[in-house]
Amino acid sequence: MTLELYHHGSSTCAAKVRFALAEKELPWTSHYVDILRGEQFDPEFLALNPKAVVPVLVHNGTVIVESTVICEYVEEVFRAKPIYPSAPLERARVRVWTKAVDEDLHPACSAITYVVSHRHTILRSGVGSFEDFVARGAGDGMAARTLKWQWIQLGLEAPGAADKIRLYDAYLHKMEQALADSEWLVGGRFSMADVAMAPYVNRLAALAMTTLWERGRLPRVEQWFERVRARPAFRPAFVEWLPAELAQEMRANGERSWPAIAALLGIPAPSAV
Repeated sequence: MTLELYHHGSSTCAAKVRFALAEKELPWTSHYVDILRGEQFDPEFLALNPKAVVPVLVHNGTVIVESTVICEYVEEVFRAKPIYPSAPLERARVRVWTKAVDEDLHPACSAITYVVSHRHTILRSGVGSFEDFVARGAGDGMAARTLKWQWIQLGLEAPGAADKIRLYDAYLHKMEQALADSEWLVGGRFSMADVAMAPYVNRLAALAMTTLWERGRLPRVEQWFERVRARPAFRPAFVEWLPAELAQEMRANGERSWPAIAALLGIPAPSAV
């Protein structure tokens, strides 16, 4: 049986799937899709996923889309080294986290990533006119493309950007509460809940915003992230697929934006560590 993954180094959804595959020790073939250069709009990729987003998993020729669905599919097909709990109640609690990621945290992450960093990369490559931008991603719908255009053009001043940043911070506080009685988010053992949240905490670290939980602000989140990064699956899932040049650019852009974000959240630290 063969697993092929279409992915990108900076995609949190793709990182989630890579993390799950690594935890389950499943080999896969890489198809790298440079979403910052618009390769997701190539006809070959659109034939796999008309939504023009990564990741896409192809298992023995069968296409599976949506990162959480992919992780559930992999768990059900490959039973060894489970990442979902066996108890129904704990599985339900895991799915509360994965649902929150899909519905709330991922849109917030997209916003903060674009307004802080990706906008600079895209503008440097050339975004064209608004009409061209909308037409290229017509499958997203006018509202979604208009919002993304505002992120690219206006950065932190884009409508709703501040609300997304506050929502992101609220989820860090929810994690802090959930970790009060356990090292992991659900049931005292590493699970899909941790797999799902790891890319979004790691994204903040990549943007030089670890002060959001360090310096005593959210100590349980800080310790949780240290445990996540110590797992053997972390490096192949996150570090090895993020190009060094992009990682450096994201960090530099994050450091530049941090004072405004710290002021928005009422954090006294003048700069990120």
